[in-house]
Amino acid sequence: MIKKESIENLKNHLDVVDVVSQFIELKKSGANFKACCPFHGETTPSFVVSPAKQIYHCFGCGVGGDSIKFVMEYEKLSYPETIEKLASMYNFNLEYENSNDEKKQDTKILEEVNKFYQKLFVNNKISKEYIKDRGISDFSIEKFEIGYAPSSIDTINFLKSNHFNLTEAIDLGIIDTGTNGLYSRFIERITFPIYSINGKLVGFGGRTISGHNAKYVNSPQTKLFNKSRLLYGYHIAKEKIYKNKQIIVCEGYLDVIMLHQAGFNTAVATLGTALTQEHMPLLRRGEPKVILAYDGDKAGLAAAFKAAVMLSQSEFEGGVVIFNDGQDPADMVKAKKIEELNEIFLNPISFISFSIDYIISKYDINEPSQKQKALTEANDYLKSLSLLNQDEYKRYLAQKLNVRENLIKISSTKQRNYEVNLSKIDIAELCIIKSILEKPKRLDTVLDIVDASMFEFHRNEFELVLTDIENPSLNSIILNEKLENYDDERLNQELLTLVYKFYTNKLTAISYDKELDFKQKANLIRKIKDNIYQLKQGKLVSYNL
Repeated sequence: MIKKESIENLKNHLDVVDVVSQFIELKKSGANFKACCPFHGETTPSFVVSPAKQIYHCFGCGVGGDSIKFVMEYEKLSYPETIEKLASMYNFNLEYENSNDEKKQDTKILEEVNKFYQKLFVNNKISKEYIKDRGISDFSIEKFEIGYAPSSIDTINFLKSNHFNLTEAIDLGIIDTGTNGLYSRFIERITFPIYSINGKLVGFGGRTISGHNAKYVNSPQTKLFNKSRLLYGYHIAKEKIYKNKQIIVCEGYLDVIMLHQAGFNTAVATLGTALTQEHMPLLRRGEPKVILAYDGDKAGLAAAFKAAVMLSQSEFEGGVVIFNDGQDPADMVKAKKIEELNEIFLNPISFISFSIDYIISKYDINEPSQKQKALTEANDYLKSLSLLNQDEYKRYLAQKLNVRENLIKISSTKQRNYEVNLSKIDIAELCIIKSILEKPKRLDTVLDIVDASMFEFHRNEFELVLTDIENPSLNSIILNEKLENYDDERLNQELLTLVYKFYTNKLTAISYDKELDFKQKANLIRKIKDNIYQLKQGKLVSYNL
């Protein structure tokens, strides 16, 4: 069993924005962050994450909680599994009640295998020559921990001789079982260790130097390794990405290493796969401009187009750089074309321009029927963008196709931002409750003045504040950006209004109450009138009914 103190210490390490953004794409919205809720289908963001309160809440389906609750719900894990997953994500060592049950660190085997590969690289002439021929320096070899995976039996013998758990090695994608027994995933390959955003080793990429049909391979999908959520080199580049507000996305490991060697230290690469929606949260971190640096061959252009469409629809800033004539960023660094590279990265083609150009390039626009198809496809793409970009780029599309601008049909409806349904609620009451939640110390003062019965619409919420102020159902009030958080002076004014309204209504009700005897009614009327008089003087009165 995990020690409670250890769980509390882990919680102190977690930031809800950081945790949630590793699973879904968040966008800044005032003091909070927003996204489309991952727990129910929606197209307009109603899922709000508060860094100040360390909570999330969906105004659409009502889910909410903290970092741990989010991972539990999103990954469908038990509470202990969630704690262990978060500890693994953040390199946090958990303590267990029984030391015999203490869980081994997942990365122990990976780290030792990585050291093994690095030592072998130093003594492997062929792999060293290949890396040197590509222009990679000794400093970069050490920085990116380049290694060499030997024959299958050598890796297996290394694991056995060091008494590593072979089942765990299989689970982590180092080895596997086949018809002939155990075999290594990486055989006679230069290895590139792959780290998570938090600097935890999660897998490897491997480049053959023995002519294998598969030039590059990656670790398989494991509990730690998901290539659609990882970017090679990100753990090294992230500080510069945040500082420079730029990220260069390449296609290969060597491109990243050589770009860093030349000073372009915001470079990262996808892991043998196209950019996907799952990469979006990672790219959004720090709100950098995204530069796609892709090869100019057919596959590279198609991948750049797919990524450019996705990024433009998500309103990322940045653009596309295409390397033609068989060159790639690594080749240009080796050829010492650093200034030329710098100029290229400073002037990318915008995502939307590139996407329109790519669509048009698929058709022979000298033929009217082909031009119509190009217009239709490009127009459909434009309609998927924001209204402003639709309006801006319809001119560009018209010019490219040499057609009248009125032939470009943009969307007539603007995608509405999420608005909380304010019917059947009382804003003033909710603002008072929110102001108390923001500063719970105010509750002692308020309790002298206010009774739950004074809340006409939100009595239940106020009673919940009194009995369970940490209740997650109150998150919807805390995170509702349409509700003000009053300062002390404004709160007193609103309390005056609330209390005055209550006492005037109470006076009317008692005056017509036939069940009260004369003496009791007269006593109550006197108290209420006295309270109303003091309230008119601007004085808050203690509740005395």
